[in-house]
Amino acid sequence: MRGLAPLEALAASLAKLPGVGRRSAERMAMALVRDPEGLSAELLRALTEARATVCGCARCGSVTTRERNPCVLCASPQRDGTLVCVVEDPADILVIEKSGAFHGRYHALMGRLSPAKGVGPEKLRVQALIERIKQEGFREVILALSTDVEGDATSSYLAELLKAQQIPVNRLAFGLPAGSGIAYADSVTLSRAIQGRHPA
Repeated sequence: MRGLAPLEALAASLAKLPGVGRRSAERMAMALVRDPEGLSAELLRALTEARATVCGCARCGSVTTRERNPCVLCASPQRDGTLVCVVEDPADILVIEKSGAFHGRYHALMGRLSPAKGVGPEKLRVQALIERIKQEGFREVILALSTDVEGDATSSYLAELLKAQQIPVNRLAFGLPAGSGIAYADSVTLSRAIQGRHPA
């Protein structure tokens, strides 16, 4: 690919996608340029349509279309309007929805606190969350954030910030994954499972 600037630029752009490494991006770029009227044209049409029609929900931040804003989840009268589940990313909403375990509202922060990367509260949708709590009258906030250092820091920050709203703030329970055994659990997961124990 060296010496072919357009091909290198295409591979570099593809490598920026989540889960795509340099080698995979190079293979994708080669496949696209090999068939410019087939796959390339199809991908170009799909990207153009998505760019023109897909946007973030004005209320929760999830993915929706420009004609359906707020999104289906925000507009549905069947959802429990007293609960709001706070997630890092719109993709997390899709995962929780697939579980079928939650029927309230959502709020995507669009990231998490990361001082090392220059991400503070002002770069997240924190103020929008506070405004929604005041306007929509939620009775509980559920934090469904990552359990790494940045996720824990974001959860702690939000819990402290929301004390002023006098609303219960809870985190998802931590524990052993379904179908797994204690022998396969790491020490942090096992510790959290013991701390989060409940009556049998």
